Amino acid sequence: MFRTHVHYLVLLAASSVAIAALFDLSQLQWTLKNQNGSIQIPASGPPSQAHLDLLAAGIITEPLLGINDFTERWVVEENWTYTADLTPFTNLLKSKNPQSTLLLFYGIDTIANITFRGHPIAWVNNQFQQYTFDVSNIVSSPKTKDNNLTVAFESAWFYGLNVTARPDAEFFPGGSGVRTSDNFEYPGVRQWIRKVASDFGWDWGPAFVPSGIYKPAYLVTLSGSQNNGSSHTSTPPISPDGPSSDDSVTGSVFVNELSVDIYKAGQSFAVPPSQTADWVVNVTLALRSATPLSSSTLTLSFPELNLTSKPFHFPNIPVAMKDSFWIGTTWTIPDTIPQRWYPHNLGTPKLYNLTVDLRRSGGGHAAGNLLSFTTTTGFRTIELIQSPYTQEDVEQRGITPGDNWHFEINGKAFYSLGTNIIPFDPFYARTTTDQVRWVLESAVRSGQNMLRIWGGGTYQPSDSSVAGGVYDFYSICDELGILAWSELIFSDSLYPINDFLLESIEPEVRQNVRRVNRHPSNVQWAGGNEIEGIITAANQSLANGTHYLNEYVTLFQDFLQGIVASETRSVPYTDCSTTKGVLSLDPYVLRFDNGTAGEIYGNGERYNYDASQAFNYSTFPVTRFMNEFGFHSMPSFYSWEEVLTSPEDFSFNSTVVMSRDHHPPAGSLTFPNQNAPQGQFQMTAAVEMWLPTPSTTDTNQTFAQWCWSTQIFHTMTMVSQVAWYRHGAGQGENNLGALVWQLNDIWQGVSWSSIEYSGRWKVLHYGLTGVFSPVAIYPFWTPENETFQALVISDRWEEVQGSAQLTWYDWLGTPLNTTTHDFTVPTLNNSLVFGATGLDSLLPQGKNASDVWLLLNLTAEVNNRTITNEQYFTPVSLAEATLVDPRIEVARREDLSFTLSAKGGVAPWTWIDHPAGTIGIFVDNTTGLPSNGFYLIPGMDRTLNFVLNPALSRIATPNPDQFVVRSLWNNTHL
Repeated sequence: MFRTHVHYLVLLAASSVAIAALFDLSQLQWTLKNQNGSIQIPASGPPSQAHLDLLAAGIITEPLLGINDFTERWVVEENWTYTADLTPFTNLLKSKNPQSTLLLFYGIDTIANITFRGHPIAWVNNQFQQYTFDVSNIVSSPKTKDNNLTVAFESAWFYGLNVTARPDAEFFPGGSGVRTSDNFEYPGVRQWIRKVASDFGWDWGPAFVPSGIYKPAYLVTLSGSQNNGSSHTSTPPISPDGPSSDDSVTGSVFVNELSVDIYKAGQSFAVPPSQTADWVVNVTLALRSATPLSSSTLTLSFPELNLTSKPFHFPNIPVAMKDSFWIGTTWTIPDTIPQRWYPHNLGTPKLYNLTVDLRRSGGGHAAGNLLSFTTTTGFRTIELIQSPYTQEDVEQRGITPGDNWHFEINGKAFYSLGTNIIPFDPFYARTTTDQVRWVLESAVRSGQNMLRIWGGGTYQPSDSSVAGGVYDFYSICDELGILAWSELIFSDSLYPINDFLLESIEPEVRQNVRRVNRHPSNVQWAGGNEIEGIITAANQSLANGTHYLNEYVTLFQDFLQGIVASETRSVPYTDCSTTKGVLSLDPYVLRFDNGTAGEIYGNGERYNYDASQAFNYSTFPVTRFMNEFGFHSMPSFYSWEEVLTSPEDFSFNSTVVMSRDHHPPAGSLTFPNQNAPQGQFQMTAAVEMWLPTPSTTDTNQTFAQWCWSTQIFHTMTMVSQVAWYRHGAGQGENNLGALVWQLNDIWQGVSWSSIEYSGRWKVLHYGLTGVFSPVAIYPFWTPENETFQALVISDRWEEVQGSAQLTWYDWLGTPLNTTTHDFTVPTLNNSLVFGATGLDSLLPQGKNASDVWLLLNLTAEVNNRTITNEQYFTPVSLAEATLVDPRIEVARREDLSFTLSAKGGVAPWTWIDHPAGTIGIFVDNTTGLPSNGFYLIPGMDRTLNFVLNPALSRIATPNPDQFVVRSLWNNTHL
């Protein structure tokens, strides 16, 4: 049986038999076949991708299992065709008058020919575009023998090879410090294809190069009737929430796109907002209309504010089926009326409902509503400050000369604390809102206020019902109060300046900027990821480097900036994630390396895989903002259980485990990655240098301890870096941003993430919860001159006062001495609470460095609540520390609370693991904050409560006995 799924946009008055509706193409019967027809299977409707339908049919096994990223490469090399029988749709129209019909695809991945009832419709080549085609004439023509919808995909890999083989294809150099896309599995083609860059491989994920109709698709029928009535529309760009309850509405108009841009009067790309100026609400609609409308009015309202605009008049809306007809208006609202939206750590993320009503003007029979919908938005200003520091800043505040590079929310500078987002799954079509919400909520729980949406992935959706989003993203960011740094999809490559590419990019960028405009969480559009550094290296190292520099300027300075600036006034544009900033905003001119020696410009990133330098602050960048920095680690033993299929695979350097280490990338389709030993060695050397080397008589425990120990080092080095950049807010660089690479995982493998693919928190995520605290304490030790500083760091807008305590212990847990220090930290600054020079003067008298460690904690009052924070300092590597058996005892309760007690000695990095099939976090019973991976001290028990996420957990009632406790002692002891 075929089910017809119709969302009624508008139901006409009883005097008319015409209807206007959305017909969901997922309700058709679909088939999938390969080019020679040897595979022909039933397929699910959009959204789907070939791998997912082959999996459902049993042709392949789960792509993330074992080495399927290698054995299933044949799927990449096939041309796949999706075909659907249109009979349920055409039968629906038999008794109706001829309709105007649109064929609507919210996302096609990527190279495809579309045929409708035997008629060629289009060839498409851009994954990130929304496509709308007028098929009215084909629908109204007599039934043909071919009553199918066919989408025939070409292998993106072979398409890329064909394009780059053309004699007019531009050559992009590698080597000489010029990094290009050639270093991933499917090399050298992705810069020619408007497709998720990491689909072709990256150093943290697989290369499946998927294809399919990966977002929802519809047939939209519009009436030519001009009958009177009222309407409530539920169009996909707004909210396809089902049929209207109003049976007297007209259906001649469809909203193809929506943009809501809220900014300050007078604000533009080059003119900063005046905080006291009126708000401007700029609403624009892309309409598809089946009938001309001689006169109509648009009215806007915010019900919560009791605000309604005057009617805005439009004298003529023509028939618009082939292309959209744009209407728009601006509505001015006094500054003081709405409450402003803030990120969660700085205020309230206040949202408002905006209602849009389009009515046919005039009286009598011709009057009536054409459409009405409500969407959410918010009021805020966000600025990227890139102006030069003043002489007063230099002389009175001690700022190093150069340019600002930081964000301001509602006119106030703040510290950006956060991470970087990659795609949530290799197959977009199966990503769920539950999965994404957990990751975003986890970011908020750890104290983050900004996420960077990496430019090698995809444009994140607004929510599942807007523009075929599949899952929610920006809407959750709006709700939770977490800022989203957005990027256009360009990454780590030189890009060609080619007419057919630019023609495809322009609508892609416009559509996505318009869609995201309404979200107050969005903070900027960056042109791409890491490309400015690549082009700078090319310009310096290649004889014809100026040619590539000029191409970069054309694309990222002129072309893309012009598009973004023409579509939004509310957020800034910058050319690249990592950049030296600008020489001028008007005209927009990039700085590149045109700076004065000794001055600081732009932002930075850091990747140093020499573990001996992990805590050497002299190797850390001094920069205004750090937008990327990281180290890699293994996923947990439980994550490996999800994908390893043989007992012999459960080993740190087993073939399958190493095949999932793509760092450094293979640079070819060689399997397994011949460069993986380098990445494995980096993790191994780090563990052996800084932690006891895992080695027990139980091979599974040893493997589990290796995985966990890589995460311990991962945490130690990343927390150290975050603390360093945060303390820069009180130094000459005035650092106001630290975004860790990376937040989420795309599969179960070696990566830089703080959250595993399943949603399980790594040790790092708990570590970030500590170092991202509004007020944090950290020990800075510089071995070269043996200086020690204990600093309290604050990101608060107000002065913070509190008390810090420094206590030395031996490894038996005996307190040796304690000092208490009151502190006052100015706005966005830090305060020295203790300093010493020389290790001997720092250590407790008569104690060896290997026998002692220092606990640092603080208490402060912030916004009428008590903040606590703790960190640890060991004067030697934990590999050299004289650890003793902590003899941890655990009291387990049915309510999933656990009390941990150390009966023998101190247990550094005590960790409790929740069992396979469960997702959740551990929360400290006293502070209510996420807590795990701490120093457990005899006499200082810790009680943790496990908070289960039922939406993601396969096990609803976990057994407390299956929770595993470990510490560094278990690296070498059962």
